[in-house]
Amino acid sequence: MGSNQKSNNGRERKSIQLRLIDEMTYELIPLKNVHEQAEFLPQASTISITCSPAKDIEATLELCEKFLSKGHNTIPHFAARMVESEEHVTRIVKRIETLGIETVFIIGGDADQRGPFNDAPGLLNSFLDKNPTIKTIGIGSYPDGHPSIPPEALSEALIKKQEMIYESNLNGYMATQMCFETETISDWLENCRKSGVTLPCHLGVPGVVDMKKLINISLRLGVGISTRYLKKNRKSVFKLLSPRGYNPNKLIAPISSRADELNISGVHCFTFNAIDSTVNWRTKAISRLI
Repeated sequence: MGSNQKSNNGRERKSIQLRLIDEMTYELIPLKNVHEQAEFLPQASTISITCSPAKDIEATLELCEKFLSKGHNTIPHFAARMVESEEHVTRIVKRIETLGIETVFIIGGDADQRGPFNDAPGLLNSFLDKNPTIKTIGIGSYPDGHPSIPPEALSEALIKKQEMIYESNLNGYMATQMCFETETISDWLENCRKSGVTLPCHLGVPGVVDMKKLINISLRLGVGISTRYLKKNRKSVFKLLSPRGYNPNKLIAPISSRADELNISGVHCFTFNAIDSTVNWRTKAISRLI
């Protein structure tokens, strides 16, 4: 490869890296500190608001309404196990239509089951039956696997959810669990593409959060919920709690060279409500790439 080709590849990789970081989605948790931390968000940010087992779905929608009024684009999470009934789904659809929300994120969730839905495909089917006036649906995906769901079942569910989204003539994307290893996410995406999964991928990347804030979030969510999260994300939590912390660019930089090939179209940043430090990292990362 000639020097000009190498230079062009380097510029292209930097350009992709810059776009992924600049346009990333900030995941927020509906807890008290979210309002003070939200002041650090860049204008017109895209915010993905979780459906916390310690709260209810209404708390997610209330937060969406507040951030919409401040000029941000909001994506509410709807956890299947927290939905109480078919009538509850109808109320949710009416509420997002009233708010003018165009994108939603549907997952199974970690809460104890409160109604008829045990998984994301079941809620997605009910949600789509109500003909919501939205444009895009996001779904979860698991490059590192899931502690209680076999890999084959995860693959089948991903294909099933994709089919439901496309059959409804909607756009879709899959946001991954927190990822740390470039090889793991690359291999997983290669297998997804070979098996017929064409949904764009948003890389699940942790923000910059210190140990004290992470522990405070765990305490606010509750011991039981935190234990379930640790069981599902043991590897991720240990990485985050390492003495040197975690730099999100460790994943974004190397994988950007394959972003187009693997249809990686965005970054889903798990901020743990540490928006100040995450935005500070983003600003510095962008300045180095420009």
